[in-house]
Amino acid sequence: MRIVIPGGSGLIGQALAQDLARDGHQVVVLTRSPENADRGLSSVRYEHWDGQTSQGWIEQIEGADAVVNLAGESIGGENTFQILFQRWTSAKKQRILESRRHAGQAIVEAITAVGRRPSVLVQPVGSGYYGTHTEGEQDESSPPGDDFLADTVRATEDSTAHVETLGVRRVIFRSGIVLSAKGGTLPMMLLPFRLFAGGPLGHGRQRIPWIHLKDMVAAIRFAIDRREVSGVYNLAAPGAETYAEMGRAIGRQLHRPYWFPMPAFALRLLLGEKAILILEGQRLSPRKLMDLGFRYSFPDIKSALADLLS
Repeated sequence: MRIVIPGGSGLIGQALAQDLARDGHQVVVLTRSPENADRGLSSVRYEHWDGQTSQGWIEQIEGADAVVNLAGESIGGENTFQILFQRWTSAKKQRILESRRHAGQAIVEAITAVGRRPSVLVQPVGSGYYGTHTEGEQDESSPPGDDFLADTVRATEDSTAHVETLGVRRVIFRSGIVLSAKGGTLPMMLLPFRLFAGGPLGHGRQRIPWIHLKDMVAAIRFAIDRREVSGVYNLAAPGAETYAEMGRAIGRQLHRPYWFPMPAFALRLLLGEKAILILEGQRLSPRKLMDLGFRYSFPDIKSALADLLS
């Protein structure tokens, strides 16, 4: 197969590209900076894309078997400085929203323009669609929230909806945070524990939907390979731990204490509105995808941390 991954130079895209290439598939990654890409695999090709328009790369879609859209400006931040100090200003939120909307529209334009269209478009988004919840479980029929994250996810999903009228199967994954030792959120979560300062963030009862990077890649490939997979699916480990449970598990894995509390008001002072990413959460039900036969290799935080931190 030939798979095109717009925005595939990040954590998920690189892991997916390498996994596909190892199995003999051809992969085209569309990125703003192809010169900085990891070129360790000859079957992964990197092409320039501005992330905004369909100009200059439509031919990459021609005859492709699948498209996996990972494009969009980072919500939490791409490095330690951005995570801790880059707030959600009005301008920042507008860039996040427009980056996802424009990328989706460009992909639809490219698919519309070609004669041999891909059979499937996989669109991972965030669990923020449902807003924040302290109780209950959210399945795919649960109503959307009314905050910035919910608006962003809805805009991302809507941006690619037109491909369904073109006969392209579309799969939406509303996923939890992706855990990897190589980047993303987990290294930031580990830092205070490594400094012997790990502990509750806020009240600690907020549930944090998460998924191991290997399960994220496996789910995307499951969606590409299985024609019966279509529509919207929650994608999060079924363990559904609270932050306190996750924090204690990290402490045990690293042989560090879980004792130093970070009150909610301090996190709000530091992060502003972005503190919602830490202080609030929801419990996602992954039953719909599991009913189709998908199985998590890392269904709980203990097994995930043992793999990532061994």
